[in-house]
Amino acid sequence: MTQNNPFLSDWTGPFQMPPFDQIEDGHFAPAFEEAFLQSRSAVNAIADATDTPTFANTIEALECSEWLMDRVAGVFFNVSGSDTNPEREALQRDLSPRLAAFNSETMMNAKLFARIDMLFQGRETLGLTDEQDRVLELYHQMFVRAGAQLQGGSAKDLAGVLQRLAELGTRFSQNLLADERDWLLVLDENDLDGLPDFLISAAAEVAREREVDPEEGGHAISLSRSLLVPFLQFSTRRDLRQRALEAWTSRGANGGKTDNLAIAKETLQLRDQRAHLLGFKTFADFKLAPEMAKTPRAVLGLLMAVWEPALAAAEVDAFVLTEMMRGDGINGDFQPWDWRFYSEKRRKLEYDLDEAELKPYFQLDQMIEAAFYCANRLFGLTFKPLDVPLYHPDARAWEVLKGDRHMAVFVGDYFARASKRSGAWCSRFRAQSALDGEVRPITVNVCNFAKAPEGEPCLLTFDDARTLFHEFGHALHSMLSDVTYSFISGTSVARDFVELPSQLYEHWLSVPEVLEKFARHAETGEAMPAELLQRLLAAENYDQGFSTVEYTASALVDLAFHSAPAPADPMAKQAAVLDGLGVPKSIGMRHATPQFAHVFSGDGYSSGYYSYMWSEVMDADAFAAFEEVGDPFDADLAQRLHDNIYAAGGSKDPEELYLAFRGSMPKVDALIKGRGLEP
Repeated sequence: MTQNNPFLSDWTGPFQMPPFDQIEDGHFAPAFEEAFLQSRSAVNAIADATDTPTFANTIEALECSEWLMDRVAGVFFNVSGSDTNPEREALQRDLSPRLAAFNSETMMNAKLFARIDMLFQGRETLGLTDEQDRVLELYHQMFVRAGAQLQGGSAKDLAGVLQRLAELGTRFSQNLLADERDWLLVLDENDLDGLPDFLISAAAEVAREREVDPEEGGHAISLSRSLLVPFLQFSTRRDLRQRALEAWTSRGANGGKTDNLAIAKETLQLRDQRAHLLGFKTFADFKLAPEMAKTPRAVLGLLMAVWEPALAAAEVDAFVLTEMMRGDGINGDFQPWDWRFYSEKRRKLEYDLDEAELKPYFQLDQMIEAAFYCANRLFGLTFKPLDVPLYHPDARAWEVLKGDRHMAVFVGDYFARASKRSGAWCSRFRAQSALDGEVRPITVNVCNFAKAPEGEPCLLTFDDARTLFHEFGHALHSMLSDVTYSFISGTSVARDFVELPSQLYEHWLSVPEVLEKFARHAETGEAMPAELLQRLLAAENYDQGFSTVEYTASALVDLAFHSAPAPADPMAKQAAVLDGLGVPKSIGMRHATPQFAHVFSGDGYSSGYYSYMWSEVMDADAFAAFEEVGDPFDADLAQRLHDNIYAAGGSKDPEELYLAFRGSMPKVDALIKGRGLEP
């Protein structure tokens, strides 16, 4: 279907947006075939050139060599993650190993690498700009780490390993989505005890969307986190809380064709082999070498510095919550499905906070406007709604402006659905660049908030609102990018630096001025009462022992998997790590191995789940700069933040960028203090 294929024609719509109203599933495969042909031809032409290598005829030529592949893949993989179907899943299974093979073919092209290496070795004589020098360094590093210096059988072995890893990662994520899509807890009127009105409404909407037989029950809970967590907080039915949480924690481990245990085992073995082929002792040594942390030892030091105070806090909390459970006449062990229920009760007692009271103040549309408002105050951005075709009716778009300058198109896709993988993320349909004229990005935020029934406002929890701000921080990193080369634009930075702009942006949600302006009651429109706002902010670090333990346990298991030989039994290894740490049975891991998509759906966060905490050390310190001057929107600080963090992409070493903003690197004490875990 190359004839009349929209991917092979000019995009003439507003801002050269993908023409989603013209794109059909049948267009993807032939467009990819053409992209493979064009990219291979362009790469070979660069490699086979007989003229002396220059930055322009080699590096800049590579920057332009995969424009069609970037266009097709940018649409396909975004749509597959947020609105998949059997045809897209089948194509993804076929494409993943082919793309890995093509990447290996390019990276291991000896003539191509020879040209890059010649440039790199003579870089001081080339008269490059600082940005070009950085791009050349990173290109050379990428080729070396992809096996460009390997020869013969080793090169072939590595290519095979990478293809198989791509295949396994796709299967892992599709299995996880299948388990999430296929499970439903149907509730009748007798099962709703304790549930607040907002959750009952959301559960009714799930039952309607999933076409549940009304005779079975008019409400249902899916494995969307924005439904599951409040159900665990409020349902008085301990048996149903257990069923729901066990379904969540058993995703990917239910046996049969969607089981992920064998995939995880093989993935770890292949990563071990990959590291050895490239001359590294362990996969963690390989993966961390280009990151800010550099070594597994440094990561372990950070995680353990936080682990001890977090565990101590969690153990105290577990004792208090167990006593509350005993007061209800339950004498068995305190279980994971009890924690959120009794923690919510305790929060009500100690802070007089009730999620049902808070939630009407956090309307989705208001929180989007709050995120836009902060971006305007900090960076001068404005957001103009766009009426353009998008890939799903729930998605919406805005043009992003700075004065009269077009900065980006921002797409928001906020509601959970069965065709969307779980979690929240930021991605892009097009990257920013300025090599061949200014190209501004098309950026997308995807979330999984529970959709309200038609005609009712979508209400978020405070944590949901924080997630929205987090992902919008990533989006700003993409949309404010102002570099020449797409290779280093936006979020193309070290993994343990990429979470800084997102986690830092979360802090503005808690600024009293922002909450006073946008936390308005869904029915009355009145601002959140000052006294309720004070209680909310006072409780902001409530239950940090629990959340820090479940996160850090996952990060430590990830590190243990990859900083030693691949385990024969990953689940036994996981259990040994948790036992050695003394993780309370009532908490466990945030992401157990069979559903640890960060680590097993691809290489992105493998040996890198720690990066959220590494970035948090910086984000706590970075926001403290605004607190020190007494103004969360201080213009001078905002300009430094823009220039050195949000607009700079990967144009400099991350530590250099942070030092340019803050003047010194922070210590882990900032994180411990920020989480309220000081002894």
